[in-house]
Amino acid sequence: MVEQPDRVRTVSKRSLAAKNPLGKSPRSVAGQVFVLQVVVVVLLVLGAILALVLESRHASDAEARNRSVAVAETFAHSPGLLEALKSPSPTAVLQPLTEETRQQAGVDFIVVMDTHGIRYTHPLPDRIGKQFVGTIGPSLAGRIYTESVHGPLGHEVQAVVPVKAADGSVVGLVSAGLKVKNVASAGNRQLPVILGTGAAALAVATTGTALVARRLKRQTRGLGPAEMTRMYEHHNAVLHAVREGVVIVGEDRRLLLANDEARELLGLPADAEGRYLGELGGLDPDTEELLLSGRVATDEVHRATGRLLVVNQRPTDRHGGSMGTVATIRDSTELLALAGKAEVTGNRLALLYEAGIGIGTSLDVVRTAEELAGLAVPGFADFVTVDLADPVLHGDEPTGTRLDLRRVAVSGIQEDHPFYPRGKLIDFVPSTPQAQGFGSGRSQVVPDLSVADGWQAQDPEWTRRIVDHGVHSLLTIPVTARGIILGVANFWRSRKPGPFDDGDRSLGEELVARAAVSIDNARRYTREHAMAVTLQRSLLPRALPEQSALDVAHRYLPAQSGVSGDWFDVIPLPGSRVALVVGDVVGHGLHAAATMGRLRTAVHNFSTLDLPPDELLGHLDELVNRIDQEESDGGTGTGVTGATCLYAIYDPISQLCTVATAGHPVPALVGPDSGVFFPELPVGPPLGVGGMPFETAQLHLAEGTQIVLYTDGLIEERTRDFDVGMELLREALSHRDRQPEENCRAVLDALLPDRPQDDVALLIAKTRVLDADRIAEREVPSDPAAVADVRAWITATLDEWGLADLTFGTELVLSELVTNAIRYGSPPVRVRLLRDRSLICEVTDGSSTSPHLKYAATTDEGGRGLFLVAQLTERWGTRYTSQGKIIWAEQPLPAPAEARA
Repeated sequence: MVEQPDRVRTVSKRSLAAKNPLGKSPRSVAGQVFVLQVVVVVLLVLGAILALVLESRHASDAEARNRSVAVAETFAHSPGLLEALKSPSPTAVLQPLTEETRQQAGVDFIVVMDTHGIRYTHPLPDRIGKQFVGTIGPSLAGRIYTESVHGPLGHEVQAVVPVKAADGSVVGLVSAGLKVKNVASAGNRQLPVILGTGAAALAVATTGTALVARRLKRQTRGLGPAEMTRMYEHHNAVLHAVREGVVIVGEDRRLLLANDEARELLGLPADAEGRYLGELGGLDPDTEELLLSGRVATDEVHRATGRLLVVNQRPTDRHGGSMGTVATIRDSTELLALAGKAEVTGNRLALLYEAGIGIGTSLDVVRTAEELAGLAVPGFADFVTVDLADPVLHGDEPTGTRLDLRRVAVSGIQEDHPFYPRGKLIDFVPSTPQAQGFGSGRSQVVPDLSVADGWQAQDPEWTRRIVDHGVHSLLTIPVTARGIILGVANFWRSRKPGPFDDGDRSLGEELVARAAVSIDNARRYTREHAMAVTLQRSLLPRALPEQSALDVAHRYLPAQSGVSGDWFDVIPLPGSRVALVVGDVVGHGLHAAATMGRLRTAVHNFSTLDLPPDELLGHLDELVNRIDQEESDGGTGTGVTGATCLYAIYDPISQLCTVATAGHPVPALVGPDSGVFFPELPVGPPLGVGGMPFETAQLHLAEGTQIVLYTDGLIEERTRDFDVGMELLREALSHRDRQPEENCRAVLDALLPDRPQDDVALLIAKTRVLDADRIAEREVPSDPAAVADVRAWITATLDEWGLADLTFGTELVLSELVTNAIRYGSPPVRVRLLRDRSLICEVTDGSSTSPHLKYAATTDEGGRGLFLVAQLTERWGTRYTSQGKIIWAEQPLPAPAEARA
């Protein structure tokens, strides 16, 4: 910023007394003119007058140029101009100063502009911000340039002077000038004087006048009496009004001039002027040495009379002569004090800013406490420990009256610290600052730990070690969020000599308050995350059911951000078949987990109906639509935003796998020879879209084929494309003789990062085949008499299998089922026995009518067959095929003889 206006005015007035040596003073050519007059007087008086008039006009023009150069150059070198040009609004600072200086200097305009010629100041305010009229190229090159132009004020004589930075670069331009008509009018006013003077001079002895004029020019540097008087008045006013000390020292090291400010700052006596500096006494030795040396100094700081003084010194002869020096002195004591306070305040604001962006970067209680401890060292404290109530670490609020705090963070300027280690459960005694702060919710300051008996009562041996380590002061601040005290943060000082004060307390409370909110958010997240994980684990299968068709391995990995809606299931079906299910509900959190549970339950319910995959997905799609509609009508706005599912049924007898998918990734199939391929399946829309039927595909799988089902979190990752993920999956599975469990580990190691962004469900099932010696089947003629043959066949088959104990019950069951098929069904009728984990009886016919269990009245002749079947079997049911239906029943196998024994 520019200094006070009177300072700028001082510089401008002073400049009027010292003309630019590069130009000519108004009377610098008087000697030459006078010689010309002597020559002309011999020829013709009229010629002399004419020559004098022409020279007067030339002198007026030269005076206008010189005054313009002097004013522009003075303003360009005025202190504070560079700071004003760098300020946000140079016009606001410079416009009033240029106008005041213009009036004092007697010029018509002073314009300050940038290096592009855009005006910051102008006598006509509407011209500010517009392009300067004139040539600025020479000045941008560092030269002073004068010219006559037609500008906003008319025909003008102007000078353009560069404003240079400390490195010599041009950072701005200053132009000053006069209107030509004003110059001309001044010349016209001087014309009678010139004529009279010329006539008188011609009448007087030319030689004497020339000598007098030459002597006056030498002594006054070309200034007239009025200019000399004005210069003295301005000079005297500046010296007494300026707020900087000014000291001029002659080449003989005597004090030539010292203004009032310099006398006060340096403590000079009243008669100091004219005396040798070394004889004054009372001056600071460094300041005295600087003034006597005459060397150039820029913003040197010296101490004098209890003040900090900033001194600048330059030679009075700017060409390097030994004419003396001029020094300016300003008092910076208060400025430095304010700068120190501003620096402290700035450091504290910077610390709070770092806390705002560095604390709470994760929803982890311990990590947030560690961020607080690490941030405060070493800027605020030398050591920091954070102790939290144990329930907080598990997501709960502190309960009970016992003060047991867990140390969760320790940070310091040294690795070897004397404090309790992390993880220690500390029972603070009531007299400690920690207990008092936790109980009252107010900060506690211990200025001197060596005499703090209440603190030392906690553990005399441990506290003595802390004091011996050099720790001398403690600030304990409760970690409070939403009215709940979660723990305490302890700030310790060792290297910093002073104890904690009120300013430190307020800064520490602000730091802890910011961390407390993040710790409480992390606590709440921990609680909600634990609840969600508990819910999700309760909804996922805890153990897979026993079955003989598949050898199954599975994995479920929750995402870094918490629980989600990925799920899987293995469901045994009648006829030794097994259903494999994998699904994905979009989103994270409790809602996604709850929706996943609803869908999994629905799949279980639909599977009991023994529906084919496409029909089951159709029913599941309707369910999702109904869930969306119910939640939309309820105004919760938390419907199923997206869900996918793949449902497959594997039959170990036919080795057929029937698959239908609703927007889910296709499975990978690993053949017995370890070849990996992805079958082309008809992919249906995701669940909830509606309007589109689902299709099934049948795959014939060789024994030992591994079916790999997964969710998209396995193959999709932000750092790679989908195709890359599929290829990585192929490579991970392409290894011979791996079992499903080994393939699960290999796939997760190859495809998942350390902290996955999405949860992953992986299900790998290796197919088995039910041996032919465990299957018995035959055709049954549509004749009731054929039932007797079926009984005989059953008896023989069960005897062969060693299941003679089941013959009686099996004969009754199959007799009833075959009789119903012959009587109420349609051919062909077939009977099949399967010896698996249970004995399975199946009767197939070509009818789609289904029998129903009912209680027969005592007078009814029939209706008791299915009731008998239900009593003799463990379970029974009906499933439909494209050719008819199958009625099946299962009986448990008898325990082995050694087990019965």
